[in-house]
Amino acid sequence: MNELTFFFSEINQLIAQGGWVLWVIFFTCLLLWLLIFERLYFYRFQFPHYLTKICGQWFDRQDRQSRLANDIRNEMVCDASIKLHSRLKLIQTLVALCPMLGLLGTVTGMVTVFEIISVTGTADAQNMADGVYRATIPTMAGLTVALSGYYFVMRLRQWADDETSKLSDHLTV
Repeated sequence: MNELTFFFSEINQLIAQGGWVLWVIFFTCLLLWLLIFERLYFYRFQFPHYLTKICGQWFDRQDRQSRLANDIRNEMVCDASIKLHSRLKLIQTLVALCPMLGLLGTVTGMVTVFEIISVTGTADAQNMADGVYRATIPTMAGLTVALSGYYFVMRLRQWADDETSKLSDHLTV
């Protein structure tokens, strides 16, 4: 219990040093991971049922060789592809947004440092170093969230493309 209290104390101190932008990065991260877990849940639990339904509809058809049947097949594959790729653009956008939010935090932190220097008129190296340290915390947080999310964006897109291709091959004419 004591270690957990220490952990949350350290996180609280880091957020206090990083400023308000860290809260924005935190909520962006929360939304990002919620969407990633939703996609993983869909791929693992919901899509297999959808795939069974589509394959059943296709193989229950008497006509699978006419032009109309080919159009219906293409529509089924397209609908499945849309379901598989759903929300991937939003996840990708959130991943791209995180480093920009980190940069915003760094810039606002540096403006604060320069404002303090201009008001006090002193160039105390220790205070400047502390201000620069505080200013770079949001960049570190934004990059960390972006890098962890980028891996899943690529894996989810690859999985969706592979499943679309497999479905297209499985629905034989």
